[in-house]
Amino acid sequence: MSETPINAVENSQKQILASSSNNFQVELILDIGVNDYPYLIEISKYLAKEFGNQALLTEKNIPKYFNKNTLPFIIRYNKEIIGYIIGVPIEIFKDESWAQYDYNIGKHNTLYTYSFVIKKQYQSRGGYAKTLKRIYLNWAKKKNYKYITGHVRQGIAKKFSKNTEIIKIFPQWYGQETPFEYYRRPL
Repeated sequence: MSETPINAVENSQKQILASSSNNFQVELILDIGVNDYPYLIEISKYLAKEFGNQALLTEKNIPKYFNKNTLPFIIRYNKEIIGYIIGVPIEIFKDESWAQYDYNIGKHNTLYTYSFVIKKQYQSRGGYAKTLKRIYLNWAKKKNYKYITGHVRQGIAKKFSKNTEIIKIFPQWYGQETPFEYYRRPL
């Protein structure tokens, strides 16, 4: 039995933000279509290998992350989704214990990077990940966000920019063996 929402659209409603002659494009998803669910679920398996099954997308939770209250971007190559990045206003997580460390909660100026993944075979090829991240950051600026936050393995956040601040280190993060850091990066 399918868990697809009753009011789901067949094809994604999107705004194309960048495209190239080599069949590559970045899209802001306005309304996710069920035709894209299998691609998103498949790509989320890359995250699950690294971060556990809580990172898996399903027919049931895709609408939670790809909706009008989030900033979900996908990247396509030859019309196939090869990656995505999802930004969520930090206020959505106001009841999460980790979010209490962020003094910007309630100020509506911070976008939390919920998920960022590119298929393995495209990770160090063609600049796809960098392009997707750059478009995400620029779009966040256009939407008047002042900060990007997220959780990454300890030591990663300082590579983002010299102004990246480590807010809190979590020795235990959803069953991960390595500590994770909660970072804030000004835009």
